[in-house]
Amino acid sequence: MNFLAHILLSEQLDEICIGNFIADHIKGNNYKMFSPMVQRGIKLHREIDFYTDGHPIHKRSRRRLDPKYGHYKGVIIDIFYDHFLAKNWSEYHKQNLEDFTLEFYDLMLDNSETLPEQVNHMLTYMIPQNWLYNYQNFDGLQQVMNGMNRRTKGLSKMDQSLEDLKENYSDFESDFREFFEDLLTFSKSKLIELKNE
Repeated sequence: MNFLAHILLSEQLDEICIGNFIADHIKGNNYKMFSPMVQRGIKLHREIDFYTDGHPIHKRSRRRLDPKYGHYKGVIIDIFYDHFLAKNWSEYHKQNLEDFTLEFYDLMLDNSETLPEQVNHMLTYMIPQNWLYNYQNFDGLQQVMNGMNRRTKGLSKMDQSLEDLKENYSDFESDFREFFEDLLTFSKSKLIELKNE
C-alpha cells in the first residue's frame, strides 16, 4: 500500500505512524536503532507490504494494467488504491481528510530529527503539494505519477497510468473496496500482535 493507507493503518499512534511512514527507507536490521514503538511501526509496514503483494485481489488489479509498466505495476496499484481511499475517506475514518493529513504533517515536522534524510527531503515536496489530500483528484494524482516517472528517469512510464485508471475505473474501485476490507482486518490483528511483543 501507499502512504495514505499506511498512515491510516497506524491508528493514530504517533510512533507507530512514524515507523510505518519511514519503513521503505530503513534497510534490514537498521530498524533496531529506533525506539521500540517506531520499530513496531516499521515491522507493521513490512507485514502490510508482504500481505498486499501476495493478495489475489491486488494481483488482479496489477493484471488490469498495460504490460508496459513492468515491475512498477504494484507501485501504480498502491497509488490507485490511495486515490480510492482518499476519495471515499469518510467511509474509513471519522476525522475529515484535510484535518487528518495536516495532523500527520505536523507529526512529521515535530519529529524531523528522527526521520531519515531522504524522508525529510521528500516532505519538502509532499507537504507543500499536499500529496495525501490531493490523491483524491486526478490533477493531484497526475502530479504524483509525473514525479514518480521523473524519479525512475522515465522507465516506469507511470505518468501514463491515469489512462489505465480511467479506462477501468469502476473495476479498480471494486478491487480496492474488496481488498481494503481484508487489509483492515489483517492490519488490526497484526498491530495487536506487535503491541504485545
